[in-house]
Amino acid sequence: MTASASPDQPLAGLRVVECASFVAGPSGGMALARLGADVLRVDPPGGGGDVNRWPVDEHGTSLYWANLNKGKRSLALDFRTPEGRELLLALATEPGPDSGIYLDNVAGRTRLTSDELSGRRADTIHVHVEGTAGGKPGVDYTVNAAVGVPDITGPADHHGPVNHALPAWDFLCGQYAVTAILAGLHRRTRTGAGSVSTIALSDVALAAIGDLGWLAEAHRTGRGRERIGNHTYGSFGVDFPTADGRRVIVVALTSGQWSALCRATGTAEVFAALEPALGADLSDEADRYRFRETIEAILRPWFAARPYAEVARLLDESRVLWGPYRDMAEATRLALDDAASVVHEIDQPGIGPMAAAAGPIRTAGESRPPHPAPALGADTDAVLSDRLGLSPAEIGRLHDTGLVAGPA
Repeated sequence: MTASASPDQPLAGLRVVECASFVAGPSGGMALARLGADVLRVDPPGGGGDVNRWPVDEHGTSLYWANLNKGKRSLALDFRTPEGRELLLALATEPGPDSGIYLDNVAGRTRLTSDELSGRRADTIHVHVEGTAGGKPGVDYTVNAAVGVPDITGPADHHGPVNHALPAWDFLCGQYAVTAILAGLHRRTRTGAGSVSTIALSDVALAAIGDLGWLAEAHRTGRGRERIGNHTYGSFGVDFPTADGRRVIVVALTSGQWSALCRATGTAEVFAALEPALGADLSDEADRYRFRETIEAILRPWFAARPYAEVARLLDESRVLWGPYRDMAEATRLALDDAASVVHEIDQPGIGPMAAAAGPIRTAGESRPPHPAPALGADTDAVLSDRLGLSPAEIGRLHDTGLVAGPA
């Protein structure tokens, strides 16, 4: 059990070997670690392709790596060599009811195949993440472009694609990896059989937009959706500037939320008088979307005439569904000041004080504080000794040949 785990956590005692880099695989491994699993991240000596990825601190240390690997252990092993590959295979197929779980996104000849894993341990649970189905390379940003999301993102009068900053498909893929591992564990408990699951980012993206009805819409209309800027598709929701330069978003998905917005802004009579002229019932979501620009034009002066504090008070009093726009510095500061937030300041080795998020699952209303990420290779010797039974002399030889490494 790692230092970050507690015996009362749901996955305490579970051992997962993660051989993955960038976002999808590591985010899945971290989700398991947050639930108490002993997640061992395996990287080549010197680190994988994401070891120095931005954002970085003032010394060039990756804040990205430190945050996507919180609560894990780290083994630095050159698994591209035959001997290193054998050690990785031994770890991935370690005996015991809580072991034999392998999560990877390794491509090419260096990856452990499902046949190798099952040949060593028949009930191995193997989850492999890839870019596109069949193994062609792909990352969140290329997949997002291919499924058409940038074509409907951005201002209505903008020409050309608009990429998003958040690698949403990566994070969703990581959670699918967790689901596949837990499903594999359930199957193994019931039947004794192992499982092999492959999750492609391209499939994750297509499944998500398909589940939202976006593929069906394009299929039936034969065209892509128009850009609508900051308006909420299919309902009413948009941003408004206040008199003092702040900006808020209001959303009215339900008739009750629409009534609350009209009550807060004193526009109920105006919209009631307008409905016959428009031939609309604005208590209906579809009509609110259809006449969204008209509604926006009527509401905009109310927000523009009032400072943010007054807007916030009046919207809250009427129970309007709304939220403020913040930059990330303000959002971070407010989260750290909130004792109930999942964001905490931790002491990250090699970096120092760092804002870091705990997992979003609250058990009995409580979330566990985040634990720091290990230094690269911090657990190399302990893992080789405790889990593979190697002697100090054997471990020393592996260090001497460069096959393994400890922390720098």
